[in-house]
Amino acid sequence: MTDRIRATRAGPAELAYGSPRLLLEDLRTVQRSLAAGRASRQAYGELQNLIWQVETFGFHLAELEVRQHSRVHERALQEVRSGRKLSPESEEVLVTMRAIAGIQRRFGPDACRRYVVSFARSAGDILAVHQLAAASGARPRLDVVPLFETADDLARCVEIVDRVAGRRRRLEVMLGYSDSAKESGPVSASLALYDAQARLVAWAHERRVELTLFHGRGGALGRGGGPANRAVLAQAPGSLGGRFKVTEQGEVIFARYANPAIGRRHLEQTASAVLLASTPAVEERARRAAEDFAGLASTIDAAARAAYRGLVESHGFEEWFAQVSPIDELGRMRLGSRPARRGGSRKLADLRAIPWVFAWSQMRLNLPGWYGLGSGLAAARLEELQRAYRDWPLFNVLLDNAEMSLAKTDRRIAAEYLALGHRPDLSEQLLEEYDRTVERLLAVTGHTRLLEERRVLSWAVELRNPYVDALSHLQLRALRGLRSGARGRERGRLEGLLLLTVNGVAAGLQNTG
Repeated sequence: MTDRIRATRAGPAELAYGSPRLLLEDLRTVQRSLAAGRASRQAYGELQNLIWQVETFGFHLAELEVRQHSRVHERALQEVRSGRKLSPESEEVLVTMRAIAGIQRRFGPDACRRYVVSFARSAGDILAVHQLAAASGARPRLDVVPLFETADDLARCVEIVDRVAGRRRRLEVMLGYSDSAKESGPVSASLALYDAQARLVAWAHERRVELTLFHGRGGALGRGGGPANRAVLAQAPGSLGGRFKVTEQGEVIFARYANPAIGRRHLEQTASAVLLASTPAVEERARRAAEDFAGLASTIDAAARAAYRGLVESHGFEEWFAQVSPIDELGRMRLGSRPARRGGSRKLADLRAIPWVFAWSQMRLNLPGWYGLGSGLAAARLEELQRAYRDWPLFNVLLDNAEMSLAKTDRRIAAEYLALGHRPDLSEQLLEEYDRTVERLLAVTGHTRLLEERRVLSWAVELRNPYVDALSHLQLRALRGLRSGARGRERGRLEGLLLLTVNGVAAGLQNTG
C-alpha cells in the first residue's frame, strides 16, 4: 500500500491506485482485520482518521471546478459541427475537456467533475457541454452546473433543470448574485433569487432530487455579500437541508481566513446557521413569513425595479458613468482575474459586475447596494414594512445590508464625482433616491441614524472616513485632470496618482467588489 501511494504521487502509473475508492477498500480491509483480531484501538484510532481523510479529500484535497460562458460553448459547437478550423477560444474548450479527463485519470473523477455554465439560458446550454466533451474525444465524467444570473433566466430556472435532470437523484444549481443585481438592482435581485430558490426546492421535493444550491456571492454588499451567518438564515425555506455552498473570493478570503482563529469562528458560525436554518421550526417560520408578505414583496419589487432601471436606462447613462467614475481607468489596471468588459463592448450589459461595484465604491456612493430601495419602501405602508422587518429574515437582512452600504456612502464627496458628468438631471435623480432611501429605511428600522445599533461598525466607519476623504479628493484631482485631456508625462503622472488612490480608498473602505 505504501508503494502504491508513493506511485500515485510520483509514478510509475501502472503501480498507482486508480482512484481513492481503491485505497479505501484496502484501508477498510486492514481495519476489518485489526478489529477481528481484537485490536480495536488500532482499527478505530489513527487508521479511522486516515479513512476519513481519504473519504473527504481523495487524492486532490480540493475539487477543481471549471466555468465558461454559454455563448462560448454555443460558438464552439457551431464550429465543431461545421467542420471548419476552430477559433482559439473554441479550441481552448476542447483542450479543457481533455485536461479534465487527464485529471480524472490521475486523481479520480471527484478531483474535477463540476462544469459551471455561466448565463445558462436554456436546456441546450447544458447539453452543449456534454456534446463538446464528446467532440474532444476524451469524454470526461461531468456534472454540469447551470448558473442562472439574469431575471429572465431565474424565472425559467425550474423549466430548464426539469428538461435536463433526467433520472438524476442529485443536482447542483448555481445562482448568480452579482449580475442579477447589476441588471435589476439589489432589491429586485434579492427577491428574484429568493423566489427562484423556493421554486427549485419545490421542484426537487416533488421529483425526490437532492438539490444543492451554489450561491455565487461576491464580497461587496452589491454582489450578495454581507455577514454569512445572517445570509444563511435568510435563505428560502427548505433550500439548505444541511448543505450550503458559496463562493469565497478576493478580499473575503483574506478577511475571513488569514487568521486561523477568525477562520474557525467564521466556519463555526456558518455551520451553526446552516444547521439552525435546516430545522423544521425555522423553516416553517420563514415559509409563513414569505407567504404573509408576498403581496408586500411584489409592491416593493415593482417600484424598486422601475427606479433602478429608470436610472441605468436613462439616455446617455453609459457615457455619463464613464465620465463620473474611474471605470475606464480601472479596466486598464491589473486588478482582477478577468477583463472588465466581456468582448470589449461598451454596453452596460457587458460590463462585469466586479468593476461595476468597485467603481461605485470608489465614488463613495455604493449604489449597487441600495439604489431603488427608497422607492420600493415609499410604495408600501410603513406599518406593514415594520412588521416585515421584524418577522421576515430576508427583508430584515436586505434592509440591514442596505444600511451598511448607505453608512459607507459620503453624499458630499459623491456629489463632486457626479459633477464631472455635467448631467445635473442624472445627479439629482441619483441623490434624491439616496435621500429617500435613508429617510424611509430609518423610518422602517426605527433608528435615528445609520448603524445606530451596530456601534463597533459605526465607529470603524467614522474612524476611517477622514483618511479616506483625503484620498478621495486626490482621486478627484486626478480624474479632473484626465477628463480635461491631459497628455504625455502629465497624463502618466495623473494615472499613477489615480492608481495609488484606488488602492488606498479600497483599503480604507475595506470594499473592492
